[in-house]
Amino acid sequence: MYAVNDQPAGTRPRFEVRAHHTESTLTVYQAYRPKIGRAAARDGRFPPSWSRERMTWIKPSFLWMMYRCGWGTKKDQETVLAVEISREGFVRALRNACLSHHVPVLHGDAAAWKRELRQAPARVQWDPERDLHLGPLPYRSLQLGLAGEAAARYADEWIVGIEDVTPLATEIRGLVRAGETERAAGLLPEERPYPLDDDVLARLRA
Repeated sequence: MYAVNDQPAGTRPRFEVRAHHTESTLTVYQAYRPKIGRAAARDGRFPPSWSRERMTWIKPSFLWMMYRCGWGTKKDQETVLAVEISREGFVRALRNACLSHHVPVLHGDAAAWKRELRQAPARVQWDPERDLHLGPLPYRSLQLGLAGEAAARYADEWIVGIEDVTPLATEIRGLVRAGETERAAGLLPEERPYPLDDDVLARLRA
């Protein structure tokens, strides 16, 4: 699973989904406080204390997750999970998602976008991808927010497996801090462009 994706940064599209994926699954990352994260990894599903009422954000980029959770050092984000989900579920969420910000050329007026956003079970935002030092890169990383029906399907139907990758995050961080970036890069999850029909992202690239 863990290998380097050495495609030069300058050749990447600005908006592209990259992830570790197989023929049937795709891996996303989340970080939780240990009480939730460890139970999820142990049982292969989220515990009853996991809230279905709140939007949950999933990230296909390991390094963006490291940026968000500080390599698992931020409060209530100490347990980093690799969540393997069905490709079918992931694509379904994207097809029903709305951009988290208003783009006139895509949405028309702001009121129409707000209506779409309120009704959508998923939302997308694009943030700068991160390097090993967690600095921003010139291309974007997908963040996918799930709410309502999408969050319930994620928890109950789409999850294939959950792994606690906190030790991996700690090891990579230690190597980066020691200046051993080549060794650190060799431990990163392999993230390749994820094949999507163009219409899936047509209204989500902005």
